[in-house]
Amino acid sequence: MKIHYLGSPYTAGDHSTCAAYMRRVQRDHMDGNGWADFAYNLAVCEHGYVFEGRGANAQNAANGNTTLNRNHFAVLAFVGSSGHTAPTAAQVDGIKDAIGYLRQHGAGREIRGHRDGYATSCPGGPLYALVQSGALEPGTGPSKPDPQKFAPFPGAAWFKGSPRSPLVTAMGRRLVSEGCSRYSDGPGPQWTDADRQSYAAWQRKRGFSGSDADGWPGKSTWDALRVPAI
Repeated sequence: MKIHYLGSPYTAGDHSTCAAYMRRVQRDHMDGNGWADFAYNLAVCEHGYVFEGRGANAQNAANGNTTLNRNHFAVLAFVGSSGHTAPTAAQVDGIKDAIGYLRQHGAGREIRGHRDGYATSCPGGPLYALVQSGALEPGTGPSKPDPQKFAPFPGAAWFKGSPRSPLVTAMGRRLVSEGCSRYSDGPGPQWTDADRQSYAAWQRKRGFSGSDADGWPGKSTWDALRVPAI
């Protein structure tokens, strides 16, 4: 099994847009690349739904060369190189479902990233970390974080160092869920002005104002935000 990402910017949206996006990628592969069909066997959107590409009984065209395509199934996650860069919990569950389904149709036990055996950055850092940790193995879990386990406050200086981390993505998703989004694209792992503006909105929602709502996280508002541990 080889796990893939899009390798291009992707913004998560409502599930009503996912089937059209799947068809768009298929058109790009067929009309742009001249391939017979969508390159992957299966694909998984950010909402955890599994789409059939070439299916379980067809050789894919995604792994880099004919030998890899013959020897490995290919599962694509709707995860981008920017924007939506870390899979959701539902998406992780969907990837597990896809792997389990392909195993019922002849796939072996191995789960690897596209970069394992081919020179590429695919499937991106956050998704590849799940591959390496074994978190995509069907039957493991729960994939959703324990609701009692939240990320400890890393300190204001950490944010002022312009970090790039899955923790920033997790924070951004919580800000979005609290109605404090100031993102035009994302959230993503790189701390940006949009993160600071969104966090300032959260501080104001918690009753802070002036210099106490400057967008730099503090411990009390961080603890109240309840960012899942990663």
